[in-house]
Order: sequence, then C-alpha cells, then structure tokens
Amino acid sequence: MTLENDFNGFPVECIDFYNQLRANNSKSWFEEHKTDFEKYVMEPARLFVKVMGQRLSKISPAIVADTRYSRSIFRPFRDTRFSKDKTPYKTHLGIFFWEGSLPKMDCPGYYFHLEPPNLILGVGNHCFSKEILELYRDCVVDPKLGPDLRKALEEVHARGDYEIGVKKYKKTPRGYDKDHMNADLLLFSGLTASCEVVIPQEFYSKEIINYCFTKFEDMAPIHRWLIAMLKKLKK
Repeated sequence: MTLENDFNGFPVECIDFYNQLRANNSKSWFEEHKTDFEKYVMEPARLFVKVMGQRLSKISPAIVADTRYSRSIFRPFRDTRFSKDKTPYKTHLGIFFWEGSLPKMDCPGYYFHLEPPNLILGVGNHCFSKEILELYRDCVVDPKLGPDLRKALEEVHARGDYEIGVKKYKKTPRGYDKDHMNADLLLFSGLTASCEVVIPQEFYSKEIINYCFTKFEDMAPIHRWLIAMLKKLKK
C-alpha cells in the first residue's frame, strides 16, 4: 500500500516556525507555539518519514523509518550541558533513516536536515565510534573493500556535486601505510556524502519525496559500502 497520496509536502508555516524560533529561542515562546510545532512541523515530518521510508526500502530493504519520538525525527531540545550557547531549542529539523542492528548513531543512513533558508541531504555515518573507526580504517586498506570504496566515491562524484567527508585528522594513524592508495581516507572520522541547497520549491509539495530520493539514490553507493563494512564486524 502506497502512502504517497497522503503527503503533500511541508507547509510554508514550517519555515515560518523555525525563522521565528531563531529570533525567540526560549522555553516560554516554544510552549506558546507548541500547537504550531505539532501542526506545521511534526505532522508533516511524520508523514515524510513514512513515505520516504517506503521509497528508500526500494534501495535499502532493511531501512528503519520510525515516526516515534526521538527515533527518525530528532528531538527539538538542545543538549546545553557542555555548550556556551544555552538556547534550549534546535533551530533545525533533523530526520534520519538508518540501517543496521547497532545503536542508531553507529549505523549508516540517509539524513534530511532543514535549517531555513537551506536544506541539507546526506548519506553515511557522520562520526564513527571508537570501535567502528578501527573497523573503518581496516576496511579502507582491505584488498577488496579498499578498491570498492574508491569505486563508490567515484560513482557518487559522477552523479552530482556532492561533498565527501568527514576529514578530521592530519596524520596517518599509527600502524597504517602513509603511502597506501587510500591513505587520504584514513584521515576521516566519519564517512558521508552530502549536498546543501536553498530550500527548493518542491519542499512545499509531494515532489519533495522525488527530489530527496533522487539525491539519496545518487549518494547510496557510500551507504552500501558502509553496510558491507559493518558485515565485517559480525565475523
């Protein structure tokens, strides 16, 4: 059963909500506008998760699209414990579709990030845990998975102007060959492909599904490589 006829995009009021929140980021303001948050942000976001999850299952059959609070749709509250910025709410909408049996943030997936005036779409795992980082490095230099990763990156580059990340380190990790063909990839702390655009007109109609899915499909080779990498963890 298709759900696509039930989703008509995000309303203009969704953008208005985040623009106003940026100027009035306080608990009192958010509480006064909680009904707007539910109607103009959460209701369309839940439908988006259902419809996009159904579409993504065509290229990633085990994808998780969970509309429950704090699952695919990230919580609106900021963690201010270690930040100088004490504003309580995120001024963006984050949605994540992941694949794998590990904790959500250890799994690769497809990411939707609305932060007016821009929309960011991404694929991969932004920050590896210590265990996954070690696995990633071993796979980067693996005789089969290493070349497969290069091929995946080439496929993504050929499909569009996507940014590859996340490069963090300056020196080749100890124990790895600095002259290896994939030495540059050993400097990464996560592996992603992403694009950032001004919010497209499709955002306000059901065409946002096709728009996002096309981008996700372009970047999917990186997702598939990460899934293959995680299979090594089980052995």
